[in-house]
Amino acid sequence: MKASLAGWLELLRPGDYVILVAALAACVLSAVVLWRGGAPDKAIVRTGGKVVAELALTRAQTVEVPGPLGTTRIEIQPGRARVASDPGPRQYCVRQGWLTRSGSVAICAPNQVSLSLSGGATDYDSLNY
Repeated sequence: MKASLAGWLELLRPGDYVILVAALAACVLSAVVLWRGGAPDKAIVRTGGKVVAELALTRAQTVEVPGPLGTTRIEIQPGRARVASDPGPRQYCVRQGWLTRSGSVAICAPNQVSLSLSGGATDYDSLNY
C-alpha cells in the first residue's frame, strides 16, 4: 500500500499541489457561505395543518397545544424553541431538541402538531433531509 502511495506522490508536480489547495479552499468557502441558516425571528405552531400561534423568539415562554392524543408542550427561549413534551408514542419531535436555525421543523405526527422556525435566510431543504 505504501509503495502505491509513494508512486502517486512522485507523479505530482508543484502546480498540482496548488490546484489541490485551491480546490479545498473553494469547498470550505462554499460550505461556509452557502449552508448557513439565518437567525430565526419567530416560531410557528401548527395543529391539524392550521397555524395556531406565531411566537416571537425574544422572550421565554411555554405554550400548550391541544391535539387528538393530548396536549403538546412547546418551550420558547430567546433565539430557540423545542417540543418539551408530547403524548405521541415514539417522541421523535421531543428528541430533536432545541431548534435554532431558520427553517428547522419538529413534527409530532401522531398528535398532528408541528413547530417550525422562520425568519432570516433558511437552509436548503434538499441538503438537510
